[in-house]
Amino acid sequence: MDAAVEKIHVLAVDDNIIDRKIVERLLKNSSCEVTTAENAERALEYLGLIDKNQGSGNYNRASKVNMIITDYCMPGMTGYELLKKIKESSHMKDVPVVIMSSENVPTRINECLEEGAEMFMIKPLKYSDVKKLRCHLLQQYSG
Repeated sequence: MDAAVEKIHVLAVDDNIIDRKIVERLLKNSSCEVTTAENAERALEYLGLIDKNQGSGNYNRASKVNMIITDYCMPGMTGYELLKKIKESSHMKDVPVVIMSSENVPTRINECLEEGAEMFMIKPLKYSDVKKLRCHLLQQYSG
């Protein structure tokens, strides 16, 4: 990796701890910095899009996130709903969101892509998927 290229910071959201750890390990092996969240609400808190203290959001940390990768199927708020909230935010709308799911449902995939998802990936994620994501992201930031 070129030393001039900053580390890509990814927020990985998945309610399943094993899936979360797999994604985290794959991303770290691809020289990414990773923050994890166990559900969509925690992700929104981290991104400063909801504040438990009802003050204005904290966008400081959020500005350091280069990509969000989230599971589609989670209790409470789904990955699709998380995607919509991120795309509605003036601060976060340009951050690429990747949705992953163990179910290959074409209508669900199309829904997510139409709502602004960068990619839709089928779980379990593989190293080749993460490399493809990373290359895609680096092209976006350099081009």
